[in-house]
Amino acid sequence: MGQHPLDELRRYDPSAIARYFRFRFWLVAFRALQVILAFSGFFLSLKLDDWQRKAEQNKQKRAEQLRKILIALGPTFIKVGQALSTRPDLIRKDFLDELVKLQDQLPPFASTTAFHIIETELNRPISDIFREISPHPVAAASLGQVYQATLHTGEPVAVKVQRPHLIPVLTLDLFLLRWAASWSAPFLPLNLGHDLTLIVDEFGTKLFEEVDYLNEGRNAEKFATNFRDDPTVKVPAIFWRYSSRRVLTLEWIPGIKLTDTDRIRQAGLDRDALIEVGVRSGLRQLLEFGFFHADPHPGNLFAMPATGEAGAITCMAYIDFGMMDQLEESAKETLVDSVVHLINKDYEDLAQDFVKLGFLTPDTDIRPIVPALEMVLGQALGEKVGDFNFKTITDKFSELMYEYPFRLPAKFALIIRSLITQEGLALTLNPDFKIVDIAYPYVAKRLLTGESPELRRRLLEVLFRDGKFCWNRLENLIAIARSDSSFDLLPTAQLGLQYLLSDEGKFLRREVLMALTEDDRLHTEEVRRLWNLVKDDLQPAKLVTAALEALVVSTPISSFKLPLPAVFGLE
Repeated sequence: MGQHPLDELRRYDPSAIARYFRFRFWLVAFRALQVILAFSGFFLSLKLDDWQRKAEQNKQKRAEQLRKILIALGPTFIKVGQALSTRPDLIRKDFLDELVKLQDQLPPFASTTAFHIIETELNRPISDIFREISPHPVAAASLGQVYQATLHTGEPVAVKVQRPHLIPVLTLDLFLLRWAASWSAPFLPLNLGHDLTLIVDEFGTKLFEEVDYLNEGRNAEKFATNFRDDPTVKVPAIFWRYSSRRVLTLEWIPGIKLTDTDRIRQAGLDRDALIEVGVRSGLRQLLEFGFFHADPHPGNLFAMPATGEAGAITCMAYIDFGMMDQLEESAKETLVDSVVHLINKDYEDLAQDFVKLGFLTPDTDIRPIVPALEMVLGQALGEKVGDFNFKTITDKFSELMYEYPFRLPAKFALIIRSLITQEGLALTLNPDFKIVDIAYPYVAKRLLTGESPELRRRLLEVLFRDGKFCWNRLENLIAIARSDSSFDLLPTAQLGLQYLLSDEGKFLRREVLMALTEDDRLHTEEVRRLWNLVKDDLQPAKLVTAALEALVVSTPISSFKLPLPAVFGLE
């Protein structure tokens, strides 16, 4: 197996790729002809539908035709289809729904070729590496295929082998896509917001990261470190001694696909607990770690039993860490802001969040956008938070993409794809599932515990509107957080008291006291409602102990000599 010059590329480099193919026009011309012929039939079919007035009748047929064309054109175009399935600013909705079905399924390549790649990459006979290995792959995808094997030390492993000559195929297609993007962008009536070639370059960068199995192994270990204290999330261990850029050996996961509801039920696994694990782990990836799995399709997520401190638990295993991304700290903070503003229906602030996240350019006039957001998101949210459905929000929002200058940053295209896929899997397990049943309690719990100054500031945004303390918002927040079975109100109350007594809490002390005496009356009714809400969780003896501990931690002894107005910052 000869070494191809492009196999030396470690990262996506459009200049190096262009230099290589500039003098190999016959390769470019032949591949371009294949692509043009494949899509010509598709566009001709669309035109015939228009002429015969059958466009509406045949739209599902055409969407399926497009998906099959992408599969036939190979790995790059399957990945393009997957990427486009998250771009409502580029693709109309009926095509989006079909492209979401792309799951990288391709016929496997010969096992003799795969075993030769293993031996070449690891520089030893396959019999020296594995005690046994399956003669045929157990799974095949666009970029590689997987074998089940056993090491000589007895560990069962999965062996992932990359398709032969993959880099030359990918680079030729990326060269064609970039060339097409450079000349077609000015003629496309799309709200791209920036150069179309930048989208191709972002896609190429991610694709090259995905085909570097050493990078995937590092991603898996980073992900495992983030969830090291969570027994409900399983990540396979990497066997570095038997891995390279084109071969990855990792722990075998004896799990059940999340779409196999019959086997999940037969295994006695709690489907609702499984949903909760998936949603919580997804939220932690986005809002805590910022490092998230961008390709959580059914082939990459497995249900499995595990053992925790309390005995048997339901566990979710993540595999395939080729497509990962990292959110900056500012983006994480703005995401929490946007959730808060969505809960509070503060659409003007939400529009500003879209500017910060890159959905709108800084020079965009947001005034006409605010009413549109209120109309679309207000309808999608419904009267109750329980009516929220993320897919509905996305579909409604995609309509705004064509009317206003929204663009979808590549990073958030991955996030949206991840969230929609996870919600779809959850609905497969439980058709009555509502993502907010888990997501809202999680966000409420994080806000109430306020482990960072940024989260405490966001809590204040939730509790105040137009400069006034909102008792009902505090009640709603506590009620939502208490619906999370893992939420313990007592430590939260202690943290809240520590915050109230600290220098940082001076503003809140003043505002709470003013809220209690607002309109020249004591708001005893609001306090009574709050107490009725929390009294079962806050037993008097425990509450006194927590209060004393908070006082000791937060307040110097000398402070107790101050009169009450001084303690509340009103001196």
